Amino acid sequence: MFDTKVALIVRDDLAVWQKLNVAAFLATGVAAAIPDALGEPYEDAAGRRYGRMLGQPMLVFATDLSGLQAAHRQAVTRELTIVPYVHAMFSTGHDAANREAFRAQDVANLDLVGLALHGSKKAIDKTVKGLKLHS
Repeated sequence: MFDTKVALIVRDDLAVWQKLNVAAFLATGVAAAIPDALGEPYEDAAGRRYGRMLGQPMLVFATDLSGLQAAHRQAVTRELTIVPYVHAMFSTGHDAANREAFRAQDVANLDLVGLALHGSKKAIDKTVKGLKLHS
């Protein structure tokens, strides 16, 4: 049904609140990067309108830092849409500081705590091969 796929990959050694926080921010990153992936607004039986959500499923995976870094390398080579979240972003207080924290990272050794990926189903499947769905 869908030609594309979304994968959220979250580091498995985080506290539960951190995992949820990272997944939420990553999902907003996908929505911002791929606005055409958003479905239509929801409306209840009383006619109240609600916000839109992505119109396709998102799979959430869990892995360690090396798994995240490997997925990142694969995503870069496959030219997927990549939304990153690094550990230093937990200690920032606003969006500009998040971007500064990310820019300060060693690109060869990102301290990733999460990645969101969007692209063709085939490319996403190859990129997350071997990762386990979050439980």
